[in-house]
Amino acid sequence: MNLLTYIMHLAGSGASAYFSALQIRDIKTRPNILAGFQLAESGSVPFLTKLSQRAATEGDTWLAEKLAKHAEDENKHGQIFANALKQLDKKVIDFKNRPSETKEENTTDKKSEQRRNSFFGIYYEGYEAEQLKAECIDWNAFMASTYILELDASKDFARMAKVLPENDSKARNLKLGMLSIARDETTHAAYLYEAMTRRMSAIQVQQLVDEWRSRKVNAITAFIANKLQGKDNQRSLVQDDESSNQETELIVAR
Repeated sequence: MNLLTYIMHLAGSGASAYFSALQIRDIKTRPNILAGFQLAESGSVPFLTKLSQRAATEGDTWLAEKLAKHAEDENKHGQIFANALKQLDKKVIDFKNRPSETKEENTTDKKSEQRRNSFFGIYYEGYEAEQLKAECIDWNAFMASTYILELDASKDFARMAKVLPENDSKARNLKLGMLSIARDETTHAAYLYEAMTRRMSAIQVQQLVDEWRSRKVNAITAFIANKLQGKDNQRSLVQDDESSNQETELIVAR
């Protein structure tokens, strides 16, 4: 990694950590960021499961087992965030059962533009959606790109956990859960790095990691710029959890 990329990485990580800390600490914005984490963690489970099956088919038992454990961990992480939301009487919106969007909002051109300008659109620039499917994604691209994400996530979750207040039992439970997730992400980053060293030389691994670090810097820079300019227009991901309210009513009735 060259000096400029390293400096931009530090600056981008700091700014991203600042925004995340503000959102997780504020009880008003906390549910939405928790919902985003739940969707991301739980959403990766089918992908990792398919990758594990693919690795097993290709004869790489070691990688298949690591990926299976990774999927198991991500499922657990999703449950941690779901429980944290439930404690706040919230849950993730079921978008599948929501009314369809208007034609204007649902145009292919608009969706394509949003994907291109999204964090992952920039991070995986040059890759078509088909190339990123578990059945055909290049193993080196998967390992390096996911290694960077897991390594950074381990630090991000630990930082966010630290800003949660200790005098609130709900926040304290979330803090413990996020610290546990951070440890898991560190483990994931470690096995992914080892997986790369099993397939290529140390120099090749470093070159690949540097490439994806540069991609992450570009993606996070664009993300922060959109935040500062108010262009991200993040929609709400949560709704009231009626089951929690009903449980409370039953307790009161008793």
